[in-house]
Amino acid sequence: MSKNLPYIMPAPQSDVEEGFANYQITQEFYREVYTRSEFENYCRWYEITAEQNRQDLEKMRGELNIFQWFRRS
Repeated sequence: MSKNLPYIMPAPQSDVEEGFANYQITQEFYREVYTRSEFENYCRWYEITAEQNRQDLEKMRGELNIFQWFRRS
């Protein structure tokens, strides 16, 4: 009777190792894409913030400096 039952054979090691290797490569790829995307977003934010700071500095240089009145010696 036991001869009629199918045998459950484990997958060969190379198939299992190949599956895990593919999984790891896929995870590393998505991690790299995410990291590059976040860095690109940060660079865009930095450029925008730097430009706003430059504009604010130019505005401040053109304004009247009230503190000079109090520092007169």
